[in-house]
Amino acid sequence: MELIENPEVFSGRFARWNANDPLAGYPWVENVHAPFTPVRRALPMLNLALISSAGAYIEGMEPFDTDGRDGDLRYLEIPIEVEAADMRYAAKGYDPLAVQEDRNAQIPIDRLLEYQANSVIGALNSVWWSISSSIPNAARVAAELTPGIVERLHRYEVQAALLIPASRLCHQTLGIIARGVEQSGIPTMTISVDPKQTDMIRPPRTAYYNGDFGSVAGKPNFREYQLRILDEALRWTETFDQPGSRKLAVDLETSVEAARGER
Repeated sequence: MELIENPEVFSGRFARWNANDPLAGYPWVENVHAPFTPVRRALPMLNLALISSAGAYIEGMEPFDTDGRDGDLRYLEIPIEVEAADMRYAAKGYDPLAVQEDRNAQIPIDRLLEYQANSVIGALNSVWWSISSSIPNAARVAAELTPGIVERLHRYEVQAALLIPASRLCHQTLGIIARGVEQSGIPTMTISVDPKQTDMIRPPRTAYYNGDFGSVAGKPNFREYQLRILDEALRWTETFDQPGSRKLAVDLETSVEAARGER
């Protein structure tokens, strides 16, 4: 299965795209089908990979280039031991304020380590993968970036991958990567706050809710909210029996909590 269906159509439209225009004129990828790999291990037994497109990099590293027409096709492998204070963000298409205030709003390392400590997951992989928040050339994402990440996930013997986009454009980018990862035999879950976009790109599994770009993993400094999103999304990884998209209950739960004066 192609990661981009009718890739020649996208390439032709992309060649004509005026990169100085806002994304309103961007030639979004539209897929109809999606690959699917069943989960073969229970959550408490698997090694989970985290893939983020918040444009995160360690202070002192070269930032991602967010101005190029094609986008920056690099990926960074960042050890989970790196502290939040050492991270910087090349942000485009989202406000980095939330992730700067609380990394877990977009890159939930601390929440996933809590799950590891409590045996909700077997382990959070020893490194996580960071890519640019702005990669307009989807064809190169499919042909270059995705195979590189897939190879590394298999090298680390990952059994499932959680993908968390930060901007509208990187909902598309991570959707393509999720398709490639799933096609390689590793189950995925993508968290989305733009269901229209994820329905167009069709990652294999999507958990969506009414959230904000830049805090897709939950509101900053609101641990319980972040855990609700992650808990339901990760548990759904096991229950999907075909490609699809489901709405998280986090909005309803938080509304009830607010009405009670608990938050």
